[in-house]
Amino acid sequence: MRAMQDDRKPDAPPPARSRRRPDPGAPPGPAPTASGLREAALAHLARFSATEAGLVRVLDRRVLRWSRRAAGSGLPPDQVEALAAAGRKAARTVAGALVGAGVLDDAAYAESRARSLGRGGRSRRAIEAHLLQHGVAPELVQAALPEGSEAELGAALMQARRRRIGPFAPPDEDGPDDPAERNKALAMLARAGFSRDVAERALGLDREEAEQRVTALRRG
Repeated sequence: MRAMQDDRKPDAPPPARSRRRPDPGAPPGPAPTASGLREAALAHLARFSATEAGLVRVLDRRVLRWSRRAAGSGLPPDQVEALAAAGRKAARTVAGALVGAGVLDDAAYAESRARSLGRGGRSRRAIEAHLLQHGVAPELVQAALPEGSEAELGAALMQARRRRIGPFAPPDEDGPDDPAERNKALAMLARAGFSRDVAERALGLDREEAEQRVTALRRG
């Protein structure tokens, strides 16, 4: 029996899902209040870790979406702005209350993220930038950063392993002693935030020692 033909092209991308646009005249729903924003905050934290500043941004976006719907529904602009301003103020009150209750802990967040990112091969510089971007206070960032050159060396080796450079380069490629390849590897590690000294050390290790250090870093 002849097999059924599939007329679809194998390389054709799947059809894009149509995003339903909100009806401009539809009711915007209740204005954001402290109780509603608290429920939204807890639902978000049940799925994601966050800093106080990060949670405020999430709640502010919720208030912004409501204000756009309200404006589109025909509510007077001054009323929309007054309710949105109250919502933004409530968002900060909710986040502060969750900090006081111990649900949000920026220091614990910073320590956990720094540890995870370091094991994933991020440099101290990259970890610092990531934490600051997520609203962690500079003093908490400094306290959370991994200490010691050995931790930074381990992270550099994780990067080298992922990019298959230095001691992790495939055997059929030019070795780490090839000047052009070594310069490319140094540039990769520099872009990842590692110092020249750490990059030189990482690229100078043999495969066996590099693997041992990566294993030790993963085990913590």
